[in-house]
Amino acid sequence: MKALIVCTNYGHYPKRSASTGIWFNQLTHFYHIFNKRKILLDIVSPQGGAVPVDPRSLEIKDELNTQYLGDVSWMQMLQNTRSPDQIDASEYRLVYFVGGPGAMFDFPAHETLAAIAKIIYDNGGFITAVGHGVAALLAIKLTDGSPFVRDKYVTGFTNLEEKLVSFMSDAPFSLEDTLKEKGAHFTKAMLPFLEFIEMDERLITGQNGQSARKVASKAVEELFEK
Repeated sequence: MKALIVCTNYGHYPKRSASTGIWFNQLTHFYHIFNKRKILLDIVSPQGGAVPVDPRSLEIKDELNTQYLGDVSWMQMLQNTRSPDQIDASEYRLVYFVGGPGAMFDFPAHETLAAIAKIIYDNGGFITAVGHGVAALLAIKLTDGSPFVRDKYVTGFTNLEEKLVSFMSDAPFSLEDTLKEKGAHFTKAMLPFLEFIEMDERLITGQNGQSARKVASKAVEELFEK
């Protein structure tokens, strides 16, 4: 069994000099759970090559983050990710879109990654995403051209969470509002930054970085029990 992990290449905000990228625990927590179940994992990014890590995500005390940061060969792998044209979607049972503010810039309009995700889904596989990574769903369209998220229950990084961490002024659009505009049923925890996931058949989404572990665990459960 193989799964595909998608990370952003976007490392700098266009309006200021601050760096961004993936939110590190959204990658490490998911990767760790899948790796423990001996699921083969490939990492791809919109352009291939290096994946930037948002420096703010490294300020959080996290044992798994520390473990992977200290793994030289694993960190080297993040500098040499595959490009979408190197991916055969038919090989994968699941695709996971890693969050982090950078994903808001290069995921929402990437047609090749959207096509890969749709093939995996149409073949009976799963689409999973956490936080800003849910923005990748916006690029996926059904055969009739309608949005993939229409009438589906999803969650993702909320407007309130954006405001509380001062991302709102840097984000190119509101993820919560845009998902609703596309016809999605957007759900969220009662309070910000709590672990929360949503599942709609073979679509599993997590609200924020705290939810990555639960999305991975639920995905593994679905893959092995069904």
